[in-house]
Amino acid sequence: MAVTDEAIEKIKGMIVSGALRPGDRLPKESELAADLGLSRNSLREAVRALSLIRILDVRQGDGTYVTSLDPQLLLEALSFVVDFHRDDTVLEFLAVRRILEPAATAMAALRISEQQLDALTAQLDKLGEAPSVEDLVACDLDFHRGIVHSSGNSVLCSLLDGLSGPTTRARIWRGLTQEDAVARTLREHRAILAALRDRDAEAARSWATVHIASVEQWLRSTL
Repeated sequence: MAVTDEAIEKIKGMIVSGALRPGDRLPKESELAADLGLSRNSLREAVRALSLIRILDVRQGDGTYVTSLDPQLLLEALSFVVDFHRDDTVLEFLAVRRILEPAATAMAALRISEQQLDALTAQLDKLGEAPSVEDLVACDLDFHRGIVHSSGNSVLCSLLDGLSGPTTRARIWRGLTQEDAVARTLREHRAILAALRDRDAEAARSWATVHIASVEQWLRSTL
């Protein structure tokens, strides 16, 4: 095992075991290196790596702390990674979204408030019947983010937030090239919203599946 990897594993072990807890300040570099049997250089590299993935927070002039370890914070790294996707993996991202988002939409049907439903309705009304493709896709992202947030599962919300980026270009491309894509998307949004208002989890799940699958089917036919 590389020295830096060993240092990462040892710090990880301290956090997992509870020796270091969320919000705790790490001991001084010299003390921690001695306690873990590491060189200060390898410890420094490990701290740098763990700060990049939001495990540690290095505060200049104050010290290094364990972050809150909140799932939304930790999953920010996912968004960074998926930004490097290749075009030929977009279908795989859509397939994962098709598994997760309908489940989140079904959960939201049982939890979403009337105020949130009214806000989603106002959002669609403001968009109008003939929006630009760019405006529609931006609304699509906000629409689904609002629904997933209402599921009450922060991990699911963060995962889907990270997965939405790679499919944005595909959705714009579809809107520009497929006849009736804009009108179809608006109809599907209204159907999802109606199912949510009816508190019909299975209908909400089905419409969300249809909505994502239609983009996936179109993209598969064009590749």
